[in-house]
Amino acid sequence: MNQKQLIFISFLMFAFSTMANAQKMELGKVTLAELEEKSHPKDPSAPAAILFKKGISKFDYTQSDGFTMITTVKTKIKIYKKEGFDWANQKVWYRLQSNVKENVFFSDAVTYNLVDGKIVKTKLKNEGEFDEKLTRYIGEKKITMPAVKEGSIIEFEYEIKSPVIGKIRDWDFQATIPVNYSEFKTFIPEYFIYRVNQKGYLFPKASVEKLERSIMYTYREQAKPGDITIGGGSQENLKFSETKTTYIAENLPALRDENFVNNIENYMATISHELSMVKYPNVPLKNYSTDWESVTKTIYDNDDFGIELNKTGYFENALKTLTEGLKTQPEIVAAILNYVKTNVKWDNYYGYSCNDGVKNAYKTKTGNVAEINLMLVAMLRYAGINANPVLISTRSNGISFFPNRTAFNYVIAAIENPNGVTLLDATEKFSQPDILPLRDLNWIGRLIRKDGTSKEIELIPKKPSKEIIFMNGTINPEGFVTGKIRKQYTDYEALQFRQQYVSVNQEIYQENQESKHHIEISEYQRDNDQDIAKPVVENFSFKSTNEVENINGKIYISPMLFLRMKENPFKQEVREYPVDFGYPTQSKYNLTLEIPDGYKIQTLPAAANIITADEFGAFKYIIGSTGNKIQITITSDINTAILPADYYAVLKDYFQKMYDKENEKIVLIKA
Repeated sequence: MNQKQLIFISFLMFAFSTMANAQKMELGKVTLAELEEKSHPKDPSAPAAILFKKGISKFDYTQSDGFTMITTVKTKIKIYKKEGFDWANQKVWYRLQSNVKENVFFSDAVTYNLVDGKIVKTKLKNEGEFDEKLTRYIGEKKITMPAVKEGSIIEFEYEIKSPVIGKIRDWDFQATIPVNYSEFKTFIPEYFIYRVNQKGYLFPKASVEKLERSIMYTYREQAKPGDITIGGGSQENLKFSETKTTYIAENLPALRDENFVNNIENYMATISHELSMVKYPNVPLKNYSTDWESVTKTIYDNDDFGIELNKTGYFENALKTLTEGLKTQPEIVAAILNYVKTNVKWDNYYGYSCNDGVKNAYKTKTGNVAEINLMLVAMLRYAGINANPVLISTRSNGISFFPNRTAFNYVIAAIENPNGVTLLDATEKFSQPDILPLRDLNWIGRLIRKDGTSKEIELIPKKPSKEIIFMNGTINPEGFVTGKIRKQYTDYEALQFRQQYVSVNQEIYQENQESKHHIEISEYQRDNDQDIAKPVVENFSFKSTNEVENINGKIYISPMLFLRMKENPFKQEVREYPVDFGYPTQSKYNLTLEIPDGYKIQTLPAAANIITADEFGAFKYIIGSTGNKIQITITSDINTAILPADYYAVLKDYFQKMYDKENEKIVLIKA
């Protein structure tokens, strides 16, 4: 065989391989090997994997509607385990407003299974497709794939038709399961310039190609006054260039959530497109490139925002009565905040625009975020307080990396004083000034003043929230400890406690605590759970039977008993994401243990003082004894709410040292 023949055969083999791969990337091309695969080759623990996901966003043109955007997505998913069945439920959101109404269509939705060695197809029927209105502005089209079991392959296609060209749908290359292949193509006419942004730690390969395109339209000369136009017009062919950009990423690992992550989607490999400029032929260039000042001013000038702040007639009489006799600003602020929280219930709808307006919300006693917190701002202003709205993006909404109106999905209130800014949110029953719902604590917000100016507001608290515990216990040589505990929670620790437990029956709560700590609880009492101006306080007696080890006549016991750290929350060897504690904390323990008669102390743990680099963490452990009592004082501080991933190794080591120290034993021997 000569060299030319070898080259020709090699070319044929390459072409065949390319064709085979291309076939796998199309819907309907499911193989026996794919169905027989029991686990993902690179991640055996994965419950499912995206075999491929391919999307195209392009522009369509009609004479009546102009340019509209068509986005088509084809996806093929392999289900390995029962835990992956959720991937058989797919959903796509769309806009509902009449002026920007979008349409979503699912098609080619099929489940493939291997039955007696043969490939069996089950198509999605009408009863597996659902349409739901989520809010006044957003709907959701959903499908539930049929006949899904371990080993199934599902595939589907959907199309989004949208008149909105200001933003191309974001494309997520990663998912919480492995992604074998992800491809996204955009076809953008020369008239539109988009700002492209990528986030995450993995970046796709991109290739750009210039194409020629043409569209047919009917040209009608504009009639002069008095002329009669009959039919017609001429068919014209408009030629223009189009930029085709292809983004490809392969073998992407699962994006795994970790402890203390704000929103894992902030770190997902994603590409975004925001309209920057429009330049039609013979028309002045329209620049959409903007800054945060322009974005916030546009929002403030919106009828559903700024105008609502100027409405006061509906509350004036009530407010005069409410604030009568109050002299200090904190008193007035507390009274108005409590009034709004008590009289208007949040309907759980997010957004910075009012739905039915503040007056209707006041009347019906129900409103969305904007209606409640803009009402709060208006009342504070009417009372003579320098209050303004603050636009934010909640933790679930993620972080936007460039100025745009969709960056925000929530609004709170702020009071500007010479000493700083006080933040308020009246949607949360247990909130206080500067104690916001955890959903609000997402890096930064944007305060907008009446004159249209704005400034960046940091949302992360600086003051530590505290958990303070007093315990007196008595060690019994028969293997148990009895005693009393007093717990006190302040600020965000109190808010979290109230949100989780106030609505829970105390008997059920007590049973849950007994099960969690393996103790018996009696004489349980709780104070201030409804009085948000005071710390939450718990008092109870306990009996613990799991904390004492009696070996060869010696008693071994951890001085923190069931309050000690059970494990290091940071287990990964490396971490790619910042560590987000939400807010700074301080935990303080004052513990006293009485040793049993006939015993003495053989060994006490050594004192410890652990401080991290940059002092973001500090742990102090003091222990001593007087007579038959052992006193322990422990203070643990996390001084920074968010730590970069660079600090992860230090943080992990710090928590491991805390864990080791808290689990050291006191050793008692017979006297």
